[in-house]
Amino acid sequence: LRREGAEVVAVSRNPDKAKLEAEQHGIHLAACDVRDRAKVEALMTDHAPIDIIVAAATGGKRALGPFLSMDMDSYQASFDKLWGYANIVRFGAPLMASDGCIVLVSGAPARKPKSGQASLASVGAAVEQLARTLAPELSPIRINVVSPGIIATPMFGEATDARAKRLADATSNNLVPRAGKAEEVAAAIMFLVQNAFVTGTTVDVDGGWLAGPKWD
Repeated sequence: LRREGAEVVAVSRNPDKAKLEAEQHGIHLAACDVRDRAKVEALMTDHAPIDIIVAAATGGKRALGPFLSMDMDSYQASFDKLWGYANIVRFGAPLMASDGCIVLVSGAPARKPKSGQASLASVGAAVEQLARTLAPELSPIRINVVSPGIIATPMFGEATDARAKRLADATSNNLVPRAGKAEEVAAAIMFLVQNAFVTGTTVDVDGGWLAGPKWD
């Protein structure tokens, strides 16, 4: 977005982690916990009018593993992502330009979960349904979702040989048998920002997670 000439404000609970990189690219930083409605509303008001919103915050910890042995407080906390996105749209959309756009991020388990992904699936599916439901209400503002598969990011730990093997094993049955790259997800986000004829839909960047596994 910055390379395309946009004035970018990157928001995080701890923006200092990206301070050096932000300064190098001319990106403004702001601190906010998107689960805090009052802070989200104040943030949006401070930066209005707004043309583009990209929401990729995870919200917090996510519960994984068998549902019948899952700690239900952890399962409930997984929905912090949905509440964060809801706050962003609720308080951001009224301050947007009429040709503005919103991009949310879900994940491939939303429509094809694997064992132990009950929380990822239900939260991601709620995010995608939120966008589909809000698209008519927000029009002419556009709202869409990007759904990544397994992406090689720091979420999976340091870039070590052990991480590379873990990611390779996890994606070996994908139609594109490798982990995705952050820039590939970013390209999908840019497509949704720039294409004014797309709204209320989900773009999958999953290496064939949904269409797979590959045939023998």
